[in-house]
Amino acid sequence: MPAVSSPPGRFDGDRCPGLLRAHQAADGLLVRVRIPGGRLNVPQLRRLAAAARHDADGTLELTSRGNVQLRGIPDPGAVARVAAVLVESGLLPSATHERVRNIVASPLSGLDTVGHLDVRPLVAAVDAAICAADDLTELSGRFLIALDDGRGDVAALGADLCWIAGRGALLLAGRDLGLRAAAAEVPEALVAAARAFLHQRGGRPDVWRLADLPHAPAAIVAALGGPHADPLDPPHGTPPQVGPHPHGFVVAAAPLGRLTADQADTVAALADAPVVVAPWRTIVVPGPPTATMPRLAEVGLIVDPASPWVGVTACTGRPGCGNALADVRADAAATLIAADPPVAGALPLHWAGCDRCCGRPAGPAAVAVATDAGYRVASPRGDHHGPLPERVAQARRPS
Repeated sequence: MPAVSSPPGRFDGDRCPGLLRAHQAADGLLVRVRIPGGRLNVPQLRRLAAAARHDADGTLELTSRGNVQLRGIPDPGAVARVAAVLVESGLLPSATHERVRNIVASPLSGLDTVGHLDVRPLVAAVDAAICAADDLTELSGRFLIALDDGRGDVAALGADLCWIAGRGALLLAGRDLGLRAAAAEVPEALVAAARAFLHQRGGRPDVWRLADLPHAPAAIVAALGGPHADPLDPPHGTPPQVGPHPHGFVVAAAPLGRLTADQADTVAALADAPVVVAPWRTIVVPGPPTATMPRLAEVGLIVDPASPWVGVTACTGRPGCGNALADVRADAAATLIAADPPVAGALPLHWAGCDRCCGRPAGPAAVAVATDAGYRVASPRGDHHGPLPERVAQARRPS
């Protein structure tokens, strides 16, 4: 069993929190629990909920990489208690590699018939390969690996390394440069690509991701003996739609990405198989939709695809973050609740407490950034508001 404490990794320029390296936030200590592929069995979900209730602020924050954060932890002793519980739950198989186990996967893989391959076994194999490679502890906590089952959903997240089933393409920083690998070769190929990146980085503390080193993708292709095929455009899929699905599960959204301990316990009581935390701050709940949807809605989870809460995310904001200029979660909630007609738009909307825009979702998204005067709203199309109502831009603006 791994220890519940460990010294910082050799790559000290990276301050990403983990389960064994807590971050000191304005509202207490914060830990991040890596969940490769987002899969949690029911006992693990119950233990996370209990840890949040007893030693944190009572919520599980769902991240844009399908991980979970616990915040508001009062002291290092409470961090150690949380870590001990999660070690016993199997959520910390490696103390040395815990912050580099950043693996996202198509959350509906194996649950419906859309993908080319059920990548769930591959997630476990890649995770084991990473943990077995001592040198990969040098990766930063931001380095991301994606396994797309061919539907194109997680291929759009801009992972450093992404393998796509069906075509066998290995993307580098979102680009197909001709690398190919069969499914059985994927764990070895991903480890080799990560090692080639580390070689190119050369220990520089300011290089965390593949996109930080423009010449690295070509060097990785050469190191892996490629290119092996003509490059193709990556598939463009979409996140799983909130609501019931005919294959026997419900996709539920946690308002602003925060799942309360009580909501987590309800999900655990309803799920008849492991749940999946998706990178869009949603959770896939397996079980008959006719039975699960009413209870999920009753405890405040979003199961209606037309809800104005769908696609709306927020950073921590005040008071939890000392850099934030506003309580963005309260402002977002007030704006949505007061909206008549409901706020709805073609793009996701992320509320940010400052220009750092922490927690911003990957892909096209409008952003409402807090300023001293209110919110500055911009969309990726270059227009000021895009489909967003004027009321968003006016939130908190002095009269």
